[in-house]
Amino acid sequence: MGFVYRIASPSEYLAITGYGVDDVKLAKKAWIAPGQRCARFDISPVNYTFEVQAMSAEKLPFVLPAVFTIGPRADDVESLLRYAKLISPHDKLSRHVNELVKGVIEGETRVLAASMTMEQIFHGTKSFKQAVFESVQLELNQFGLIIYNANVKQLVDVPGHEYFSYLGQKTQQEAVNQAKVDVAEARMKGEVGAKEREGMTRQNAAKVDAETKVYTVKRQGEGSKEEARVTAEVRVFRNERDAEVAQADAELAMKKAGWEQQARVAEVEAAKAVAIRDAQLQVEVERTNAARQTEKLKAEHLSKAVVDYEMKVQQANWELYNRQKAAEALLFEQERQAEARRAMADAEFFARQREAEAELYAKRKEAEGLAAMGEAQSVYLSSMLGALGGSYGALRDYLMISSGVYQEMARINADAIKGLEPKISVWSNGSASEGGDGAMKEMAGVYRMLPPLLTTVHEQTGMLPPAWMGTLKGGTSTST
Repeated sequence: MGFVYRIASPSEYLAITGYGVDDVKLAKKAWIAPGQRCARFDISPVNYTFEVQAMSAEKLPFVLPAVFTIGPRADDVESLLRYAKLISPHDKLSRHVNELVKGVIEGETRVLAASMTMEQIFHGTKSFKQAVFESVQLELNQFGLIIYNANVKQLVDVPGHEYFSYLGQKTQQEAVNQAKVDVAEARMKGEVGAKEREGMTRQNAAKVDAETKVYTVKRQGEGSKEEARVTAEVRVFRNERDAEVAQADAELAMKKAGWEQQARVAEVEAAKAVAIRDAQLQVEVERTNAARQTEKLKAEHLSKAVVDYEMKVQQANWELYNRQKAAEALLFEQERQAEARRAMADAEFFARQREAEAELYAKRKEAEGLAAMGEAQSVYLSSMLGALGGSYGALRDYLMISSGVYQEMARINADAIKGLEPKISVWSNGSASEGGDGAMKEMAGVYRMLPPLLTTVHEQTGMLPPAWMGTLKGGTSTST
C-alpha cells in the first residue's frame, strides 16, 4: 500500500496519527504514508437546546430555557488538538456529546443560581446570563469548545411556584399606581406653574427697571475709571522705556571692559604656555632615561620572579580547589537536610490546615443551625402574639405556663417547707355576741395574707391575679 493524498473540506480538519507522528498532527491536506491513520472531523458549530432546572438561594425552583451554539475553537491549535482527542471520535449530535455539554451548562447554572436570590436573578437577568456564559465557557475550554452564541430565554416558573408571574403582576401594579401619581403631580405642577409664571413676570419687570438705573450709574463711573487707568498706563510705559535704555547702555560698557580684559589675559597666557612646554619636554627626556634604566634592571630579575610566582599560583589554586570541593560537599548535605525539614514542615502545615478547615466548617454549620432555630422561634412567637391579639402579657403567661415555670416554682416552695408538718389549731371561746364569728376572723386574717403573696408573685413573674380576686395596689394589684 503506497502513499495516499487526503484533502479536508473547508469546515473539516484531518487528524493524522501513526508512523512519524509523535501525538496527533492536524492538517487541511496531507500525504498519508503507510503506517499512518487519518480521520476527518467537522468543526462547524451545533445548536444545543436545554431547559435547565435550577434553584435560587431561597430554595425557590425555576426553569431557565437556553439555546447554546457550541463548536470547536477554529483559531487555536491547542484547542483543536483537545477536541480531536476527546470529542471528534463521537458524533456531534450523539447522546454522549449532548449529555456532556448539557451537564456542564446545567451544573454551572445551578451553582450560580444557588448563590443569588430570586430578586437578584429577576432584576439582573442580563448580568445573570453573562455570568452563566462565562462560567460555562471556562469549563468547555478543557474540551477545546467555544460558545459562538448563547440565547438564554425568559425565566419560567415551575408549576406550583409562580414567583415570576406574581412578581410581574406586582411590577405592573406598581407601574399603574406610579402613573396615577404622575398624572396628579403633573396637574398640580401645571396649576402651580401658571401662578408662578404670573408672579415671576411682575417680579422680573420690577427687577429690570431697577437694574437699568443701576447700570446707567455704573457705566458712568466705569468711564471715569477707564480714563484714569489709561493715563496711568501711559506714564508707566514711558518710565519703563527710559529704564530699558539706561540698562542697555550699562550692559554695553560692561561688555567692552570684559573684551579688553580677555585680550590682555590671552597675551600673558601665551607667554606662560611657551615656558611650560619647554619644561615639559625636559621632563620627558629625563623620564625616558629613567625608564630605560628600569627596563634593564627588570629584565635581569624578572625571569626568576616569574618562575617563583607561577609555582606559588599553582599551589594556591590546588589548595583553593580542595577547599571548594569540601565546601560544596558540605553545602549539598546541608541542602538535603533543609529540604527534608521543609517537606516535614509542609506536611505538618497541611495537616493543621485541614484540621482548621474542618473545625471552621463545623462551627459554620453550628452557627447556621442556631440561626435557623432563632428564626423559627421568632416566627413561632410572632404567630402566637398575633393569635393572642397582640397581648404581650397573655403571650408571656402562656409561655411560662407551657414551659412549666409555675409548676417549678410550686415545687421549689413545696421543697422549702417539706417536713415541717405544721399543726394549726383555731380556738374560739366567743360569747353570745360573737357567736361563730371568732373562727371566721381567724380565716379572714389568713385571707389578708394573700395580697402580699400575690404581690410577691407579680414581682417575680410579672403575672397578675385573676379579676375575681381583685387588683393589686397602684393600679396593678389591690386586694378587695
